[in-house]
Amino acid sequence: MKEIIEILTKRKETISTMESCTGGMVANEITNIPGASEVFQLGIVSYSNHMKEKYGIDSKIIDQYTVYSMEVAKEMARLATVNGESDYGVGITGTLNRQDPNNPTDKMNMVYFAIYDQKKDTYIEQTMSVSSFDRVENKKMIMRLLVMRLKTLLEGK
Repeated sequence: MKEIIEILTKRKETISTMESCTGGMVANEITNIPGASEVFQLGIVSYSNHMKEKYGIDSKIIDQYTVYSMEVAKEMARLATVNGESDYGVGITGTLNRQDPNNPTDKMNMVYFAIYDQKKDTYIEQTMSVSSFDRVENKKMIMRLLVMRLKTLLEGK
């Protein structure tokens, strides 16, 4: 994450997050880096459908695709960018080895994340399966892949 913060700082670009299943881990990892305040605008943890809708996700998207979908992850990333007035946004949703009684799904142990590039109006999308029964280990796996994808995006510019 340190390299990402350094790249964003050098370019005077910013990032915001809207997380669900990672519970703020991405925001935490960003803010663990000295100087992150120069690039980190906003971190939202929105577990419930109601809060996702409150921050702008259309309930029709949740109804059509389920809250655990790439469509919702993309909206989370875009809205993090909008609400945080950022250059980039990260959105993450999914299930980690537990059925959600409020959102039953057949997509168990699937995580969806999207990175939104506001200037280009484009997304990087990632779907991944988690297998560990340890929630913290699953979050670490998600973080490793997210950092890799963010770094690839930023280095490609």
